[in-house]
Amino acid sequence: MTRFIANSRSLRESKWVLLGIPMDFTVSRKSGSRFGPESIRAESYNLETYSPSLDRDLEEVTFFDLEDLHFPYGDVHRALDTAERVARHLLTLGKRIGGLGGEHLISLPLIRAAASFWPELRVVHLDAHADLRTSLRGGTLSHSSVMRHVAQACLSEPGRLYQFGIRSGCREEMAWGKAHTRIHLGEVLEPLVRCLEELKPCPVYLSIDIDVVDPAAAPGTGTPEAGGITSRELLEAIHAMKGLDLVGFDLVEVAPDLDVNNVTSALAAKCVREILLQWG
Repeated sequence: MTRFIANSRSLRESKWVLLGIPMDFTVSRKSGSRFGPESIRAESYNLETYSPSLDRDLEEVTFFDLEDLHFPYGDVHRALDTAERVARHLLTLGKRIGGLGGEHLISLPLIRAAASFWPELRVVHLDAHADLRTSLRGGTLSHSSVMRHVAQACLSEPGRLYQFGIRSGCREEMAWGKAHTRIHLGEVLEPLVRCLEELKPCPVYLSIDIDVVDPAAAPGTGTPEAGGITSRELLEAIHAMKGLDLVGFDLVEVAPDLDVNNVTSALAAKCVREILLQWG
């Protein structure tokens, strides 16, 4: 299996660990995000290791790509349990985790593990969809309900979930988000910048659903939603968070079989590179 470009040979010496979670059991439109981690890694080799925006090179950062987790296909509960146990073990070793999805439900075990180590955790969620449903087609665990579980079961209070770029959701989701989370509709960079001062004292987990970007720029995703931000704004949002104490992140919902010229995987790989360089 391909590892992310400039991957270190030493887990012990690495601050950050990349972890692929190739799961797409609960997607609501088109599957294929289970192939996302490998595609993101492959596209990383078409990037420079150097970032002009940050004036840093991945050769200066020590991170370890642990490759993909393996679990029985279709067993949602076992997959989530496996991901959480691995995440907790890595956190006890003093590591910070970057999860590569996979569907957005893979964020739940990673955030749950992080919240057990940092009780004051805040989650910054960039997405087209609110993901605040209580159920979808009779199932309570899905990529459309992940942030409802995060807000109610992982964080000490729902208001510690900051949502940006949201432009899709049912009426109940939107009402609940407006009442309980810090939900910002449509925009990302401007409202995020306004929230930075209140986020700075806290440990922060960043969850990026690639469909926060307009499908014209990121077509390789299972639930494309028109009206999204540009790829440039996503990168600017990552750079704007530089002063935050980032303790973990994930990047999810890249579906390479639905992509055009792998541009979505390439964008995802660049986002991962920028995160590793900024906080590595």
